[in-house]
Amino acid sequence: MAKTLPLTGRPPGEVLADLKALHVDDAKWRDGRTFSLVYNAGDEVSQLLKDAYGEFIAENGLSPVAFPSLRRMECEVVSMAAALMHGDDGVAGTMTSGGTESIMMAVKAARDFGRAVRGIERPELLVPASIHPAFDKAAHYFGVRIVHARLGPDFRVDVADVERLLTANTIMVVGSAPPYPHGVIDPIAELAALATKHGVWMHVDACLGGFFLPFAERLGRAVPPWDFRVPGVVSISADLHKYGYAAKGASVVLYRSAAFRRHQFFTWAGWNGGLYASPSFCGTRPGGAIAAAWAVMHHLGEAGYLERARSVLESTDAMKRGIADIPGLKVLGAPHVGVFAFGSDTLNVYELGDAMDARGWKLDRQMDPPALHCMVTPAHAKVRDVFLRDLAECAGALTAGHPAPEGSAAMYGMVGSIGDRSQVNDFLLDFLDGLFERV
Repeated sequence: MAKTLPLTGRPPGEVLADLKALHVDDAKWRDGRTFSLVYNAGDEVSQLLKDAYGEFIAENGLSPVAFPSLRRMECEVVSMAAALMHGDDGVAGTMTSGGTESIMMAVKAARDFGRAVRGIERPELLVPASIHPAFDKAAHYFGVRIVHARLGPDFRVDVADVERLLTANTIMVVGSAPPYPHGVIDPIAELAALATKHGVWMHVDACLGGFFLPFAERLGRAVPPWDFRVPGVVSISADLHKYGYAAKGASVVLYRSAAFRRHQFFTWAGWNGGLYASPSFCGTRPGGAIAAAWAVMHHLGEAGYLERARSVLESTDAMKRGIADIPGLKVLGAPHVGVFAFGSDTLNVYELGDAMDARGWKLDRQMDPPALHCMVTPAHAKVRDVFLRDLAECAGALTAGHPAPEGSAAMYGMVGSIGDRSQVNDFLLDFLDGLFERV
């Protein structure tokens, strides 16, 4: 029988106890055994986020007139982000609910700019093959044709292929800093020069690296140019709830000038409910997410972000060295941040992932080529040696012919055998249907 609303309420303590009990099967991100989804900056930061979010839990960023505090905090967050990414005083932007919304807003703005300024009626979006699927989602929602350029052997987009695919209908060229799969930065300067040459909008998807790369560079890491220092870069998306360590629901989308940002906005003066103006995709905009982002940026400051970036880089370096020392394993490409993938020419890495799952580790699976994925946070400093020991033991067992525990290897093997990945979509739709059945 499907769940129905209780006839009578229950005390808060009982409800909260049930909530805590529901965690039992969740990924154990607090102990550092999860390598995706949660960017853990420590207990002190977590408590600050809860307190700041709670202070503004009822406020709605849809109306900056009713809640000027949220308008001020959002403007300060955007200003701090723009300064980190070397934007001048003309750079403008907004906060959004996450990287997907930031990306969708940039695509929408470029589409409307292309229509209004360049007269483009059949817009095309030109992206690397490694681009986040949020761009495919944006193209699907906004009626834009998406074109994927191939990657080079270093897993960065092939600029020559981008130039080959450019047309008069291209509204935007995109590069990632970095893309999620391999952690390598696309050749942003070359892409921006190409976009400028053809009069096309250039967007940098820095949802992953936007709040990490500035500090990695200050720590002496060689980071190729990717931000507003690069001529021709028009817009940047960057997630605060990743390496900005904000609460979930916080990202920024930045534009070189407010003239570009205007194409993001939606207004409607024909509603009998009054004049309507919305800065981003969402209507209601949770005030808690804005407040928590503002709070963590003021709490950590440059010193706090540098400290955490140093920890992530040290753990990443140690893990990459350790993986390279395990027979049969190799890191893919030359990652620039705390995100990387590793694969094998001799082992079934999906079976290796299942073996690590059995030991309590959660590693994302990747395709083309098959790989396992790590997203490193400060929480991984205390477990990286244990991780490498378990990884070596699991790889050794597979090499010796011991079977892996049952897991996702069979499914990924099946998907890998299908040449046309679009045929997998029905399977994914059925999978989602099953996940969200009523209980």
